[in-house]
Amino acid sequence: MPDLNIATDKVCYIAAKARMFDVKEEVSDPDSGSNASDDGMVDVLEDSAEDPTRQELVAFIRALDEEEQINLVALAWVGRGTYDASEWEQALETARGEHNARTAEYLLSLPLLGDYLEEGLQAFDEDCSGFNERL
Repeated sequence: MPDLNIATDKVCYIAAKARMFDVKEEVSDPDSGSNASDDGMVDVLEDSAEDPTRQELVAFIRALDEEEQINLVALAWVGRGTYDASEWEQALETARGEHNARTAEYLLSLPLLGDYLEEGLQAFDEDCSGFNERL
């Protein structure tokens, strides 16, 4: 089994936060400014640039070193089925070639990022069960 150059706990943290972000929907009340309880708390589920979950995810991913970011992208690709676990080195090579300063934004554009990361981990006999129990 190839060695993942990113801690499983980091991947699981990103996967958990990504799932929180995935449930967001397009802004349905663009002129909202009233009391949130009067609006049925719908603003909480709206996606915006100021979304704290998005900001936290972007900051966390950007704080990873370059090799961890590359491994995270490759792991998402394995989880998505773009590459098989046996093609790990090829996935890493492609991720290295495409790495740039917008890794966080790219990953957050994947609609099922949390699922992809967990499925990628499972391809390497890793999982987030211990991590999820600590949440």
